[in-house]
Formats: sequence, C-alpha cells, structure tokens
Amino acid sequence: MAEITLRNLGHSYLPGPKSEDDYALKPVDLVWEDGKTYALLGPSGCGKTTMLNIISGLLHPSDGQLLFDGQDVTHKGTSERNIAQVFQFPVIYTTKSVRRNLAFPLECRKWDPKKIAARVAEVSEMLDLDDILDMPARQLSADQKQLISLGRGLVRDDVSAVLLDEPLTVIDPQMKFALRRKLRQINRHTGTTMILVTHDQSEAMSFADEVVVMKDGRVQQSGRPEQLFERPENTFVGYFIGSPPINLFDVDVQHDNLHCPALALTGLRRGSFEEGALKIGVRPEHIRVTEPKGTGATAMVEACENLGIEQILSLRAANGELFKVKSRLRQKIAVGRPLAVSVAEKDVLVFQDGKLV
Repeated sequence: MAEITLRNLGHSYLPGPKSEDDYALKPVDLVWEDGKTYALLGPSGCGKTTMLNIISGLLHPSDGQLLFDGQDVTHKGTSERNIAQVFQFPVIYTTKSVRRNLAFPLECRKWDPKKIAARVAEVSEMLDLDDILDMPARQLSADQKQLISLGRGLVRDDVSAVLLDEPLTVIDPQMKFALRRKLRQINRHTGTTMILVTHDQSEAMSFADEVVVMKDGRVQQSGRPEQLFERPENTFVGYFIGSPPINLFDVDVQHDNLHCPALALTGLRRGSFEEGALKIGVRPEHIRVTEPKGTGATAMVEACENLGIEQILSLRAANGELFKVKSRLRQKIAVGRPLAVSVAEKDVLVFQDGKLV
C-alpha cells in the first residue's frame, strides 16, 4: 500500500505543447492517503483515464512528478510500481480455472506452492469464490469474472494500489451495488488503496472516501462526497453531483442585497457584486413545497415523476424560471397545480462567474 502524490502532474499527447489547451491532463497537485478509496469522476474525455494510466505506468507524464510513499516513480515502469489494475472488461485466462487464475501471478513470482495455496484460499474466501474455485473461468458471469480480475491483483502481498478503470460498466445493474459493497469491504479488510475511474456519480459517491471531479482535463474539486454535495466550488460540480442537479436561479442586486425573484428571497447577502455574473444555487432536496398561503413565492407544477418514496417535481416560477424539487409528499400532484415554495437561507449558495463565493 502507498500514499500517492501528484506534484504538478500534467500530460499532453502533442509533442511540444505550447499552451494549456494542448494538455489532456492539466497540471495538478493531489495527495491520496494510504489505505483509502478514491474516485475519479467526470464526463468522457475529461482526463480521468489519462491520470489513471500515468499512475499505473502505462503513460509517462509530460510534466511533473508522481510519488509513491515519497519515492519518485515518474519514469519507472508498471512492474516496478507494484500496481494492480482492473479494466472495464475482465482480463483473465478463460481456459484456466478460477483457482489457476488467482494462483498465476504468484507462480510467475516463483512463490512456494504451499504459500500460493494458502494465499489463494484467503483471497477466494474474501471474494466469495470458494464455490467456483475449480470451475473454468469461461463459464462464469461477467461480475464473477470481474471479481477474478480483482482477485488476481489482490492475491499479491506487495500491491501499492488497486486501480479500477470503469470495472462495473459490463456488470448487470442489479449486481453493481453488491460489487461496490464488496470492494469497500475488501478495502477495509486489506487496507489497500483503491482508485476508481467512473462517469457515474452514484458509483463514485457510494464507493469513495474522496471524489475527484474532472472536466476538460482539469480537476474541478476534490473532497468527501458530502462536501461536493453541500459546498460545490463551482456550478459544474453543482450540476454534475446530485440527481436532479442543482437549480441555478437569476439574481437581482438591490441596495447591496441579493434578491432571487423565483423564490422571493431577499437580503440574502451584502457585498459588492456585479449583477450579471451572479447566480443562486439551491439543491432540489432543499426546496420545500406546501399548499399556497397567499404570501411568499408560488410556482406551477409542469411535471411530476414518481420514484416510489420520492417525487421529482418540475416547477415554473412566477418569473418563468423552471426548476426541480425532490419531495417526499407522497401524494398525487396534478400538473397545473400551484404550490408554495420556500428554502432555508443556510441551503442557499451564491455563485459569481460560476464560482462559489
């Protein structure tokens, strides 16, 4: 296991990059603690796989340093980093049994057969593979094959980190939750640092101790899942984290007070702001809807999506702005019905030029 440090680390696939726009991964400083779980989250092409491939040694960075436990490994090969990598599609030997797949990395390192058998048994129990140890790998389901791929990395006792490159993509949706939980259990049991690449926010938030949100090759924010939800540092993070994403409302500045017409909020904050650059952000979970009382803000229901215990309401404010509310009213709400809307000031975020202030 290792603490992983990215020091001004950046990469361009172009020879002699001349500007920041030439970089697939713009220079970044990060420190990932030994034994924790991390997720690289962002849309396709944001640089997350480039970052992972640099950590694994499949790619050498254009700039900066990569350190494992303070040791510079920037120019070392994959085999010298003791990295285990699990890819989107399981990489296993389909002609071998599960047992032989797990044993193979240790056989290559010329371990004693008794020690190999003991280690394979330990990893097999950890991954709940005991019942299929002697089955040919080709007969297994996609999620079982992915567990074997993971086990081939964990079976070694010198692994610095396990890198997971969208390993749940090919897994049946009903199995994803169980496999994420299994990965968390393995992390707690072994203390192995795990880094997951994904474009699925639910996957990232439920797996990782810390999530790194990326866009256009740049790290937008890194923090605990609750930090990203409650205090997004910019509107992209606010929009990418959360389902439905954060609502952004127009703002007026009146006598140095902020006024949000859609929610009838006034006097939220004093200061010198440029009117056109401001937005107010409110999570759909933080907007309360009730029967109209004759005062305060009201909005008309344009759509209602029932999700069992929750409802997603699409509301049109009096000033024409459309926004979402996640509610647990658990009652039938007709389209065209007016509702009173309110929000606590503590749940209001102010963004200027797209950045949290």
